[in-house]
Amino acid sequence: MSPASPDDVPPVHDLIGIGFGPSNVAMAIALTERNSRVGRQQAVTAHFFERQPRFGWHRGMLIDDATMQVSFLKDLVTLRNPSSEFSFLCYLQSEGRLVDFVNGKSLFPLRVEFHDYFEWAAAKVDDMVSYGHEVIDVRPVVLDGVVEYVDVTSRSGSEVVVHRARNLVIGTGLRPQMPDGVERTDRVWHTSDLLARVEGLDGAEPPSRFVVVGAGQSAAENVAYLHRRFPEAEVCAVFSRYGYSPADDSGFANRIFDPDAVDEYFTAPDETKRKLMGYHGNTNYAVVDIDLIDDLYRTAYQEKVLGTERLRFLNVSRVVDAVETPDRVRTTVESLVTGERTTLDADVVVYATGYLPADALGLLGEVGERCRLDAQGRVRVERDYRVATDPGMRCGVYLQGGTEHTHGITSSLLSNTAIRVGEILDSIVERGQNDASGRPRDVVDDEISTPL
Repeated sequence: MSPASPDDVPPVHDLIGIGFGPSNVAMAIALTERNSRVGRQQAVTAHFFERQPRFGWHRGMLIDDATMQVSFLKDLVTLRNPSSEFSFLCYLQSEGRLVDFVNGKSLFPLRVEFHDYFEWAAAKVDDMVSYGHEVIDVRPVVLDGVVEYVDVTSRSGSEVVVHRARNLVIGTGLRPQMPDGVERTDRVWHTSDLLARVEGLDGAEPPSRFVVVGAGQSAAENVAYLHRRFPEAEVCAVFSRYGYSPADDSGFANRIFDPDAVDEYFTAPDETKRKLMGYHGNTNYAVVDIDLIDDLYRTAYQEKVLGTERLRFLNVSRVVDAVETPDRVRTTVESLVTGERTTLDADVVVYATGYLPADALGLLGEVGERCRLDAQGRVRVERDYRVATDPGMRCGVYLQGGTEHTHGITSSLLSNTAIRVGEILDSIVERGQNDASGRPRDVVDDEISTPL
């Protein structure tokens, strides 16, 4: 713990953001827009740390023909500020593609294009972020017995710096999930590795077989991509269902992603929360766009007609073993109906087994110990995305992600990002204006730091 007195408190940021993915890029934009409307004394000062050397969002899945599953209107700003100069439409205008996009009559851009939009937006606020900086420590700073600030230590190579803040906004994203006991290797991949790993197969002996495990959108996209990319290879899809289940993207079902739905979910009893997740899980989890399902089915049927079956579906089955040899992965697939086992020697096994939220409190140290948990051991989060803490913690900790149990299905999705960052920013401003200490706010330049 870092004790401090009023005389030696350095200037502080109003907030420090950990991670600079789409959520915290949206936060930086919201800050920029607010600060442009107010005077310097009312400006919210902030800095962000991102361990990647540059902006990147699921780069391993930027397949050339993959499209977004959310409307372009659910970009970083539009639902919060439709007139924003940071919108996807403004990006298209800057790239000279606005008319072409409109003529395409689609709400769903290519994923690679939306990533380019994210990069474009992030570049507009890159004065607020330090790339290549990993946050390695967060310590409480105590004034008069109360944690007033936190000191955030980041490292870039041999350089270590400390920034001080009144609030933390944690947006550390998702982490690839592998089955228990399975490690990622050169021949055992997670879908997040796809494009980077595929490049390593060029120039070597062409692969003869891939096994893709999973039944969701990423699994189906991997199957389609590998089948197209390697025209001589067999691609085996393994999943426990009879077939891929279509995503429900109908207008009524999509109301689960509305901003008002967050209010309703937050105030609902736990039993209702569980039911809502059960009712509407098929809008996002282990489901596939119907167009992709139809394309895969047509391809499989065509190959059956022609007698050239490279696309195989081992349904109602599971992988029970995958043993890596020097040049193959010996994969054992078990039928859930008969128990019969089939051995497949594959060049690569790809696990489309999803993601888990990063441990938001894991990097907070003593600060994390002041955060409250519910009866099930989950972090307690208020409606404004502020973590509930003990009374001795005045500094705010806000979560962008990892709040599905309190705020619903949009926790880690783009659908509500623009609204969420506005709500967090409003909360920070309101709490700052109502600071019980009565201390004047310090003004700090983003570059101020304390070297160790």
